[in-house]
Amino acid sequence: MKILRTAAVGVAAALALAACGSGDGPTGEPAGESTSDNSITLWLAGGDTPDELREYLTTTFEAENPGSKLVIEQQDWGDLITKLTTALPDAANTPDVVELGNSQSSTFTNVGAFLDISDMYEELGGDKLLPGFVEAGVVDGANFTLPYYFGSRYVFYRKDLWAAAGVEVPKTLAEFNETVATIASAQPNGIPNLSGFWIGGQDWRNGISWIFANGGELAVQKDGQWTSTMSDPKSIKGLEQLQEIWTSASKAPRDAKDDNTYNHLNDSDAVEAADGTTTSYSLDAATVMAPGWAHWSVGDLVTKDGKEVREWNDERFGVFTLPNVDGTGPAPVFAGGSNIGISAKSQNPELAKSLMRIIFSDKYQQMLGENGLGPGNSDHVGSLGDDQFATALIESALGAKLTPAAPGWAALENSKKLEEFFGQIASGADVTATAKAFDAAATPILNGAAG
Repeated sequence: MKILRTAAVGVAAALALAACGSGDGPTGEPAGESTSDNSITLWLAGGDTPDELREYLTTTFEAENPGSKLVIEQQDWGDLITKLTTALPDAANTPDVVELGNSQSSTFTNVGAFLDISDMYEELGGDKLLPGFVEAGVVDGANFTLPYYFGSRYVFYRKDLWAAAGVEVPKTLAEFNETVATIASAQPNGIPNLSGFWIGGQDWRNGISWIFANGGELAVQKDGQWTSTMSDPKSIKGLEQLQEIWTSASKAPRDAKDDNTYNHLNDSDAVEAADGTTTSYSLDAATVMAPGWAHWSVGDLVTKDGKEVREWNDERFGVFTLPNVDGTGPAPVFAGGSNIGISAKSQNPELAKSLMRIIFSDKYQQMLGENGLGPGNSDHVGSLGDDQFATALIESALGAKLTPAAPGWAALENSKKLEEFFGQIASGADVTATAKAFDAAATPILNGAAG
């Protein structure tokens, strides 16, 4: 194995220069710091893993490893790359097992941040594991991270507002674009500032679906070098369609990202973030795109067991997959989800391997599906069920695409140049000129230059 590849020099240098610690975790303990020689720490990214699954991991691990303790710490997606860059090379403070985005996995595996777990590959699922996610964790034929869950994106919409605007579920991407513009123009039910389709100006994770649908790519590799391809004619076509949506259908702020888009479908909502701040939402969207697990957060506000929860209402809400250009099936959307691996600096690698066995056990894989998260092991996809959400998730996943496996991709994400670029397009910038400028800036980063 080549620990460092030239294409990964940027992040490699950051890892090598990182000091110690990564700030406090949500529990108030220093993130990643072991509490005893028999403890290991699991970093989970964001709040997608439900409390029920966290409790199962903790109790099962401690039952199977008497005298040992599992500490689970949640890290925000927004600063995950920075925290990983700081913590992973520090043996005294590294988390033992780490969840990270599939689009971030290539960079960290290429710089030797994770333990080689090739000897566990068959035991943890082998060829039943999602191939694209597995590939994102491979270096020189060795396995370093494996798929945790997938969560392809699909469309959530307000049936009542669509009916009031006199429109129906579209069959092609062009029809979708026209439909959401019609809704915005009609302003059904007199709702102020209503977006026919709510997509933030910096929301590249949903926006790249229009590039993929038109046959474009984000980057291509030739002779070992990566080239950003936003200015490719096929990518330009998708970006022009997106710009028209921002002009005629979306009134979302031009600096908004893809966080909690689904809340804009609810009549009212107050969402508390990990840092304790609360954001209030009110209905201002007839349509959004979001990962499949968002359906737990969409619906009427009801009280159950003394607690306010969202309850899906088929009369008011619906889902469908974003249609492709020719109407033959779903458009290729960004394959959301995570990989998981063991830190190369873990002081308790055998305990970390024990946790990996629990995560990839039949029981836990089933639990992922039952909670709306696509299991990393394809044998357990049936656990998602057969309702409209499972159907849409599976259909959208069939043609979903990962971000490029360039070792510098995580560095490009962390540079926020993608948000800046899409924000410029949303604000009306010349698409071709802006795309060419982005390619010129992004290509060196993909190939290892500092962002």
